[in-house]
Amino acid sequence: MEEPILNAHNKLEYEPAHSCEHLLNATMVKMFGCPRSKNAHVEKKKSKCDYILDAEPTAEQVAQIEAMVNEEIAKNHDVTIEFMNREQAAAIVDLSKLPEDASETLRIVRIGDYDACACIGAHVKNTSEIGTFKIISHSYENGVWRLRWKVINQ
Repeated sequence: MEEPILNAHNKLEYEPAHSCEHLLNATMVKMFGCPRSKNAHVEKKKSKCDYILDAEPTAEQVAQIEAMVNEEIAKNHDVTIEFMNREQAAAIVDLSKLPEDASETLRIVRIGDYDACACIGAHVKNTSEIGTFKIISHSYENGVWRLRWKVINQ
């Protein structure tokens, strides 16, 4: 198969944290029915994601988010990539955050059967490479829940 032509990518992600962000986003969607993160800043030392929520998550829910992400990491999911056109992708992933100039062919990153997302970033090959997901802090203001987190490598 011919290599698809995708949009240029101007960022070098820290693969464990970027893959963990996908698990966090999937967890938030599953728990709260919210969209994936509105804004994200993912780095090696610490990261943050903003979610649009009707209410601030309780302490129990915050602990559950951390536990669910770590549970998925521990399942040693393979991280796979497939290419498909926009129409095929729209049937399985949310394309609302896709840039207007995105190519017709999209790269879909899957983490086991837990998450699928259009993404051109760098990822681990298996969740066993991520480490431990740790929530550092969180705040809630004007319907936006900001979560600060990091990945602790073993």
